[in-house]
Amino acid sequence: MTGLTASLRLLTSALVVSLAMGPALAQQAAPAPSLTLELNAVQPSDKGCRLTFVVNNGLGTDLTKAAFEIALFNEAGVVDRLTVLDFKELPAGKTKVTRFDLAGADCTKLSRVLINSATECTGASAEPAACMRGLKTATKTGIAFGV
Repeated sequence: MTGLTASLRLLTSALVVSLAMGPALAQQAAPAPSLTLELNAVQPSDKGCRLTFVVNNGLGTDLTKAAFEIALFNEAGVVDRLTVLDFKELPAGKTKVTRFDLAGADCTKLSRVLINSATECTGASAEPAACMRGLKTATKTGIAFGV
């Protein structure tokens, strides 16, 4: 009987500790605010090269304007050009697909896309550095993409 009592006390203690830790674990598991840019597709266009991005604003606030300066690298790893991509309005919690045609760019020679900086990151309660601080990048292409 003593063994059964000790087992029940141990089980009760474990249950109490797990219930007390539940809220703390839930708070830790909450994802950090982020702005995700995915380079989803790269294809030739009439103008040059079309980049397609899937963007998700998980910052928790609407952005009235989000723009990024990017560097395009050629197959030799040399910067081919710098340009600014304006993603315009990005409502909080919304996923958006945006395409950019880069005049005169050759998709077959593109090896890397680097985000240099956020040239604009504005919104009612957005701080200017939020876009870069919360930025996460991904690619579905064979082209390296990141910060």
